[in-house]
Amino acid sequence: MNILLLGSGGREHAFAWKIAQSKLLTKLFIAPGNPGTSTFGENISLNPLDFEAVKQFVSSHSVSIVVVGPEEPLVKGISDAFAASDAHRSVTVIGPNAAGAQLEGSKDFSKAFMLRHNIPTARYQSFTPATLDEGKAFLHTMEAPYVLKASGLAAGKGVVIPETLEEAEQELEEMLGGKFGDAGNVVVIEEFLKGVECSVFVLTDGESAFLLPEAKDHKRIGEGNTGLNTGGMGAFSPVPFCDEVFMEKVKSRIIDPTLQGLKAEGIIYKGFIFIGLMSVNGEPFVIEYNCRMGDPETEVVLPRLENDLVELFEAVGNGTLYYHQPIISAQHAATVVVVSGGYPGDYPKGFPISGLDRVEGELVFHAGTKENEGVLLTNGGRVLAFTSVGESRESAIARSYKSINEICYEGIYYRKDIGKVDW
Repeated sequence: MNILLLGSGGREHAFAWKIAQSKLLTKLFIAPGNPGTSTFGENISLNPLDFEAVKQFVSSHSVSIVVVGPEEPLVKGISDAFAASDAHRSVTVIGPNAAGAQLEGSKDFSKAFMLRHNIPTARYQSFTPATLDEGKAFLHTMEAPYVLKASGLAAGKGVVIPETLEEAEQELEEMLGGKFGDAGNVVVIEEFLKGVECSVFVLTDGESAFLLPEAKDHKRIGEGNTGLNTGGMGAFSPVPFCDEVFMEKVKSRIIDPTLQGLKAEGIIYKGFIFIGLMSVNGEPFVIEYNCRMGDPETEVVLPRLENDLVELFEAVGNGTLYYHQPIISAQHAATVVVVSGGYPGDYPKGFPISGLDRVEGELVFHAGTKENEGVLLTNGGRVLAFTSVGESRESAIARSYKSINEICYEGIYYRKDIGKVDW
């Protein structure tokens, strides 16, 4: 079958790598893709947000499955666009409709959803510019540090954690004043949970939950988890504290109620649910939902998944996911992201990348690159994700760092403590 994969980052490169292994694949198209994805399929100059153009391409190239990598097309209703078209309704779209994508597209919605369905999460309230004073009053009822979240999509950077009440009040004013654009028209203030984070990933056909390997990523730019939040500086899987006891709590208290809640609210959800969790003394709490796979978590989840991914996507489309069981490698996977100097703030682009030809036997997923006359150049904040698999987390991480030492570009930066921070 022919498959169209939407997106252009490291997550999509990892998807392309995994999809290309399927015995069911005839041809893979990636829109718009990157220099790395072109190894596994054909990159197409197509805007994932131009739904009519996407549908026309699907028709003209006999595409059976559309895999939506990033969140924005889902939040804006690409699945709905296919469902509303007689000519495209039979195409399987891996990703929820706009109603389901609210789990990520509106933190206000997702927190209220958790409360409605008794899913453990931090105490919170939501505020708008008109209720700024009430928001400041709510901050006075809480203890430091404070968690403030732009309710809408903010490219993974809409969360701030001020350490003092004065900073929190100032941040609330700035967020409601347009710091994150429309994404911050509503700001969620929530209780700070002290614990250890991890991420759990579910693929669902609306009825059954297929549990993928869990992962832990490193969000902060600086070593020792310091500095600004980023889209992710590295990740590893498995996560030691995600044992059978903890994961059974996650399933019974979070995954099952989430799927039951979606059904109860009439939301037909077909695709990935990314659940960001905090383990507080061994008890799981939901920090956030995402309506797609994470990046760079996908780069360590998919190397451990031994199932045929296209078989799973086909099962999502025809509602038979229940008959598939996860086949998970016992090996460890780790990825280290190299970024542009200045990221997550302003950064220059267009620097030549050298040395990739010297990396042998490991996975290198392109996150922000482009080619110009045969020369590979930096083209984003996160540039490459170096992924390795080993018998232990330490060996996998060591192999990733060894690969990084082979490459060079101006301004290269990466954390040297991925997988080594305190729990």
